Amino acid sequence: MSKQSHSSRKILPIPLFQQAKDEIKRKILDGTFVAHDKLPSERELTAQFKMSRVTIRQALGELQREGLIFKINGKGTFVSKPKASFDVSTLKGFGETANSLGQESFSKLISVSYHDDQALVNEKLGLAAKETVVRIQRLRYLNREPLAFDITYAPNDIGQRLAAADLERRDIFKVLENDCRLHIEAAEVGIEALLCTSNLAEQLQVEEASAIMHIERTILDDTQRPLLYENLYYRGDNFKFGMNVSRAHLSG
Repeated sequence: MSKQSHSSRKILPIPLFQQAKDEIKRKILDGTFVAHDKLPSERELTAQFKMSRVTIRQALGELQREGLIFKINGKGTFVSKPKASFDVSTLKGFGETANSLGQESFSKLISVSYHDDQALVNEKLGLAAKETVVRIQRLRYLNREPLAFDITYAPNDIGQRLAAADLERRDIFKVLENDCRLHIEAAEVGIEALLCTSNLAEQLQVEEASAIMHIERTILDDTQRPLLYENLYYRGDNFKFGMNVSRAHLSG
């Protein structure tokens, strides 16, 4: 290709809606607009950017799809609160993950109880049908706001050790490894979206029937023995998963 043909290549202008979107996004990311701030109205943005209302609506629509803003009918457009992003590529406890991100976390212990009628739980833990299991319920806080409600089941021998530990300040994983001298090797995990029940809504301080993330998890040791069976419920408005994945080298 000649220099002439290369230099004559046209640079396409940035679409107007993209210019408006980029400027509003910059102000959100640099803290000019903070979480729950109300954005200027469409009319005000139209005057500010000297663009049509259709163009401004397109820019706002893009920002809403990216999760940076949300709309409330009759009230306006607001800046979204940044979601906590947890890397699930490695198996970590809630506190471990929060600390690695420089976030403040703690737990509120709701209850510890003993059960011998949890057939599904016993099956997940590889126990006989009527063996006693310990159920631990905790409300997990991130930056002083409730983020998750955890229900953890353990075989009676492990559960008693956990019940004796300070589970409001310590991760269960750390108690297993340091106090019980157990080696956590892997987990079987299932993830689904659910609508929040009234009981969970009260704990998590969200509206009933709002979206939550349910994680079902069985924690295994290095012999594949189940150590814990967990049901974890995360607020959908404050939480997202992140992970690093790679493409396997497939033949053919």
